[in-house]
Amino acid sequence: MSNITPFQVIILIIFGIFLLFAVLIFSGILPLFNSNLAGVQGDVTIWGTFPQEPLRRPLEEFNREAGGTFRVLYVEKREESFDTELVEALASDRGPDIILLPQDLILRHQDKVFPIPFESLSVRKFLDTFVEEGELYLNSQGVLALPFSIDPLVMYWNRDIFQTASLSLPPATWDEFFTLSLELTKVDNALNIIESTVALGEFQNVLHAKEILSLLIMQAGNPIVMVRNGALESVLQETSGLNASPTESSLRFFTEFSNPAKSVYAWNRSLPNSKDMFLAGDLAVYFGFASEIADISAKSPHLNFDVALIPQVRDAKPQMTFGNMIGFAVLRDSRNPSTAFHVAGSLSGRDFIQTISEASILPPVRRDLLSNVPPSAFGEVLYQSALISRAWRDPNPAQTNIIFKLMVENTISGRERISEAIARASQSIGNLLPQ
Repeated sequence: MSNITPFQVIILIIFGIFLLFAVLIFSGILPLFNSNLAGVQGDVTIWGTFPQEPLRRPLEEFNREAGGTFRVLYVEKREESFDTELVEALASDRGPDIILLPQDLILRHQDKVFPIPFESLSVRKFLDTFVEEGELYLNSQGVLALPFSIDPLVMYWNRDIFQTASLSLPPATWDEFFTLSLELTKVDNALNIIESTVALGEFQNVLHAKEILSLLIMQAGNPIVMVRNGALESVLQETSGLNASPTESSLRFFTEFSNPAKSVYAWNRSLPNSKDMFLAGDLAVYFGFASEIADISAKSPHLNFDVALIPQVRDAKPQMTFGNMIGFAVLRDSRNPSTAFHVAGSLSGRDFIQTISEASILPPVRRDLLSNVPPSAFGEVLYQSALISRAWRDPNPAQTNIIFKLMVENTISGRERISEAIARASQSIGNLLPQ
């Protein structure tokens, strides 16, 4: 201790006070929202890809209640450029205090985040508060982010197409698509698809292809990436203790629908992208995120569609869908960390989350709110989907998108056997994981 300089002592004291402040807030000893809290003052800037409009009025009210003691500024960023802009801003010391950290950028940016220690927010409290996918924000150091929003993958289905075929309900399991494709897909003499059952089998014109295939693999029992002996490993080609390879069976199912030699043939790369074909009324089932409901309604007001839970593997448990999640993460470079932690805790609280859920149509990320299902047409499906949402530890979403694309295209083109395509993809993902 005799070698510690006065400057280091000051830094340790400041850090201790800050940590104590965080402990008091997240243990409930201090209220999460009280504009008279010592040290809570000044501006806090948040960057994220969440739409500005649903946040505008709730944040205005939040700032009014702060009484001028502090202020929250939200800056919406484009999803395509968020990662690059954040890295560049932090490098030039002009980054935000908080980011809405997407689940697929956790590994990429976890070293930039100030984790909340478990002494301040226990694992038990976290698990009891947020949906299961939120556990991706937990690591050995603490809580990397407080979940804010969940956007689950759901099944949109064209009621007119189903009713014309005397079908009253959409499929509940994936194997039902084998029969459905025979009933609903329409092709001409040249095998041109006029009306399709489902957009599966290709990558470039199937929106959310990576998420759909990831979901199929996870539903089959493979987590894609897992922690083993304290380190992250790609397990895409492993059997996960099952008789058959989950990834192989999932990839084979996915690619069946683009093979013109198969009776279930329903999709090819010459068709429009899957969402556009659904909007045109020529696709029976479209797999999209809950956040697309308003866009689909606006772009095709006469489309007679409904929303259902994503199909499951028959007789398999637990139920599962893919979810895009974002959470409030305080950055290590924040110029106002005390206020930033106060803001993160307040904006992930019950009242604010409920307000945002109502404004955005998205289901809440908190368990205490998911028990109160609204009587809206889509409420039950979206709330249930939030509870069963999952994702995987993606090391680099842009790169893994390319890896999944090559895995699919090398399989359908015959350039590689299915096992070879999976092995190559697994190795490529492994190379991206932090060592």
